[in-house]
Amino acid sequence: MRADRLIAVLLLLQTRGRITVADVARELEISPRTARRDLEALGMAGVPVYSSPGRGGGWNLVGGARTDLSGLTVDESRALFLAAGPATAAPAVRTALRKLLTALPPPLRQGAEAAGSALVVDPAGWGRAPAPEPEHLGALRQAVVDGSEVVLGYAGRTKPPSSREVSPLGLVTKSGVWYLVAGTADGVRTFRVGRVTEVTPTGRAVVRPEGFDLAAAWEESAAAVEARRGQVRVRGLAAPGVLPVLRVRLGARLSVGAEDRDGRVEVAVAGPSIGMLISELAGFGGRLVLLDPPEVRERMAALAEELEALYGVR
Repeated sequence: MRADRLIAVLLLLQTRGRITVADVARELEISPRTARRDLEALGMAGVPVYSSPGRGGGWNLVGGARTDLSGLTVDESRALFLAAGPATAAPAVRTALRKLLTALPPPLRQGAEAAGSALVVDPAGWGRAPAPEPEHLGALRQAVVDGSEVVLGYAGRTKPPSSREVSPLGLVTKSGVWYLVAGTADGVRTFRVGRVTEVTPTGRAVVRPEGFDLAAAWEESAAAVEARRGQVRVRGLAAPGVLPVLRVRLGARLSVGAEDRDGRVEVAVAGPSIGMLISELAGFGGRLVLLDPPEVRERMAALAEELEALYGVR
């Protein structure tokens, strides 16, 4: 454990240039006393490290010295190549992994290479072609990496096209759809990248909210979307045999209750509108009988009459 810790301290020195005992203690979650002992141990092991006292002091590598040491363990190198090495990875990612592979010590190289070819990610659903990459994804990716504010042209689904200055904070992909999480004058907002019509850098740096965390921001945004998707609920009775299909198609929007005396199961389905729910559920016919609200029964009956008029036997 201490050997791994000393490697971690050395990597901190190499990446930051100067660190304090408090920095090491905080990063490695150890006591300041242990952090100081580890820094001193590096010097005793021949690493050219020295300390400077006073305000602005800390620990440095002599002359910015560096060492050919990745700090990766066997498990870490395999996990990295497994996560980033699928054949579907971007060309720049594959190039970077090839360079890293040559820098790994020989004992780690074989396992990392095997992990890099052990996973294929297919973004297309069954019966669907993969969605093309959004036109402005590359420009937004560059803005996120560069920390550059942009003027974003955007065509909302129900709103007229607009233009606004945003601070790109991160990109998220969900079910093959790309989203931009960005800071705006109204706070952090999420934009669908496929609806972006223009990206123009302003030359100004991104304004990053204090303590911003992309995963937490996306979770909050996704929860808000799910809440809107579930604003309407319908209740019904389902034949037991149709429940597996309902679970697959509806996911968390389906709630399952108790069986009635006829063996049918009480269910509730959430959705953004009655019309959307009817389009999803009408195909189950008599295997799913909708009970309420009354509007859903009236509109389902109207749909049945329309289909009868179109396809009924004359």
